[in-house]
Amino acid sequence: MNQETVTAPGEPTVIASHFRTLFPTTARGAHGARHAAERWLAAQRERPEAAVADDDMATASLLIAELTANAAVHGRVRGRDARLALTLTATTLRIEVTDARGDRLPVRPREADADGECGRGLLLVTTLADTWGCEPHHPGGKTVWAECGRRGAGAEQ
Repeated sequence: MNQETVTAPGEPTVIASHFRTLFPTTARGAHGARHAAERWLAAQRERPEAAVADDDMATASLLIAELTANAAVHGRVRGRDARLALTLTATTLRIEVTDARGDRLPVRPREADADGECGRGLLLVTTLADTWGCEPHHPGGKTVWAECGRRGAGAEQ
């Protein structure tokens, strides 16, 4: 975990904690990355200024699971790992998953087919995250990210 303090003239001090891990683009790799991130988020509870509330933990866990699973399914390139990165501030959790498939971009869902076996993941991300998007990642990959405002302990109400 890295922690940094960011200050700009005339602005309040922002403390950000960071988590990063590489994972193979397999179901098992995505599962392992999610559990490592959940353990890191749980450890943040020991720091009162960064404590993560239960509702925020549940939301984060679902978003991490969906984004890492999407990287394993849609971002797989043989021999290339994906990266999960979290940035936690007093007001926001940002989740980023970077994979090697820049040619397979996520499409914002309109609605899921009730009987379909796929198509619900990004609908879930759209519903749970305050905002999400996708950016190109050099050389030829993409980063899918989601941000959630923190509503629990440590966040300003």
